[in-house]
Amino acid sequence: MLSKQVMLTSALTLACALGIGFFMQSSGTGLAVSMAGRTAAADPELPGEPDAAQLRIEKITLTSVPAAANELEAGSQPAEPLHTVSCQMTAAAEAAPIAMVRLSVEAACRPNERLTVHHSGMTFTASLDQSGRFSAQVPALAGTAVFIAETASGSGAVAVAEVDGLDAIERIVLQWTGNSGFEIHAREFGAAYGSAGHVWRGAAGAGQVVRLGDDSQLAPRIAEIYSLPRTTSESGTVSLTAEAEVTEYNCGRDISAQALQLLGGQLTSRDLVMAMPDCDAKGSFLVLNNLVEDLKIATN
Repeated sequence: MLSKQVMLTSALTLACALGIGFFMQSSGTGLAVSMAGRTAAADPELPGEPDAAQLRIEKITLTSVPAAANELEAGSQPAEPLHTVSCQMTAAAEAAPIAMVRLSVEAACRPNERLTVHHSGMTFTASLDQSGRFSAQVPALAGTAVFIAETASGSGAVAVAEVDGLDAIERIVLQWTGNSGFEIHAREFGAAYGSAGHVWRGAAGAGQVVRLGDDSQLAPRIAEIYSLPRTTSESGTVSLTAEAEVTEYNCGRDISAQALQLLGGQLTSRDLVMAMPDCDAKGSFLVLNNLVEDLKIATN
């Protein structure tokens, strides 16, 4: 038979084993519940998408760029506009006293370029300045004065002016090409050479001579125009001559010129070709008395 001590020890051992088993079972159950609770909390059931009819949009606030963003900051300066130069060539003509026309040409992109001007059979060449401009007083040869200006590069422009009083002006044009040495001279009402009334581009009288063209160009086209108002207080004959100085540029050569004469509002022309003397005659003058008709002026 077992002793009381052995039986007591066995009973205590069994009691401890039962206690430990109960504790482990209770702890396992609690852990499972706790984990289940955590899983449900971490992964809740999501609600379904609402129907479109249940959606309602409200309290919408419209926004825009603040007005101040489009305004200049205080103290700032607006940017300067870009200025572009127009390359279009223009011409303008304005009537002036004594049947003259103020002609102006602008071609900003053609500075210093050769310019040719045509008007009623008269032609002369000039040079645009560094700004591409040219201006001159040009004697009109028609009541409706049309001027055609063209540059050496092919640009062109047209200007028109209505001129009054042309029928009260006697006008003669002598024009030529190159350094031919021509000049037009008028001896008004019996004046002698070198006296008062001997009119040329270096001296005026009742009438005056205007010279157009740039002699410094290669093969320039030059025109000299003598104008005499019929309203002058004197009467008589004005003797007209075309003269050419013998120079190193024209000696021993044939030179040519053209005369245009405006009488009573009618414009006529006459061509001239003449042989110049040899270079031994440099400094002398050839005088042509019959290139144009003398003017006969009568007082009213």
